[in-house]
Amino acid sequence: MTAASGSALRIGTRGSALALAQATPVAEKLGAELVVIQSGGDRDRSTPLADFGGTGVFVTALREALLAGEVDALIHSYKDLPTAPADGLEIAAVPRRADARDALAARDGLTLEHLPQGARIGTGSPRRRAQLLARRADLDVVGLRGNIDTRLGRVGGADAGIDPERRLDAIVLAAAGLDRLGRSAEATELFPLDPWPTAPAQGALAVEARTGAVPRALRSVDHQPSRLTAEAERAVLARLEAGCAAPLGVHALLDDGLLFVSARVYALDGSAHLTSSHAMYAADVRDPAGELAARVAGELLDQGAAELAPLGPGGAAS
Repeated sequence: MTAASGSALRIGTRGSALALAQATPVAEKLGAELVVIQSGGDRDRSTPLADFGGTGVFVTALREALLAGEVDALIHSYKDLPTAPADGLEIAAVPRRADARDALAARDGLTLEHLPQGARIGTGSPRRRAQLLARRADLDVVGLRGNIDTRLGRVGGADAGIDPERRLDAIVLAAAGLDRLGRSAEATELFPLDPWPTAPAQGALAVEARTGAVPRALRSVDHQPSRLTAEAERAVLARLEAGCAAPLGVHALLDDGLLFVSARVYALDGSAHLTSSHAMYAADVRDPAGELAARVAGELLDQGAAELAPLGPGGAAS
């Protein structure tokens, strides 16, 4: 309940099927009302995401509604949030994180190894493109946007009745998205995080509220291990000043108090990569996420990451 009015908590979300699927369980746990807010990224489905304005493309309209008092909180896919702090807003909660892995959804139940020579694979992510080409340089990696149903609808063999110009042999997408929409069975392979790190905070949600006006109920959905690992991954992103155009994968793990952070920067064509990994006991320092991120990012930059991939202010999340 809101402190001011005693009415139901109002939580803003994008209106896509995936956004609603991820927001609904949180809203139900809080007894909150979901309010759908359309973003610029939702209105424009034709422009590649990396060219559309970065991670903030899905966030601006929601934050404007929150600051205007139209809603009491927002639920975001955490990886969609810019790393720069938003004036007047804070992350009030990070619910328990879902599967952070990437999934392959391929025709005929195929895995990446068994796709035919020159197979067409769809993804809108420069990181995934680089990872695919690093594994198999023969692949034809095709730019792809749209909701999960639209993307899955392009996968099929020659007899699938799909326009040959649009037909794909496979796509790569987040395992968490498939699971939230009840379509996990569409995955033909799940890529382990050690050799295939994913986007910072992939699989995690962020509940955002106005600074100084955080409804106390939101604290009940905060999962500290998920918050810590997501924050560590995003801190690497921030330290490298890398946006959605940068082929960067990060994986953090908290195990018996020990926080591990590993990051990998790829050449856009997948021909080379650099990796850095560090660990520390989370209780030993005030800001373990920030300290580990500084070590990892610093080592990557010392190795030449900025020359290998588009990092720095020109590619920073906005």
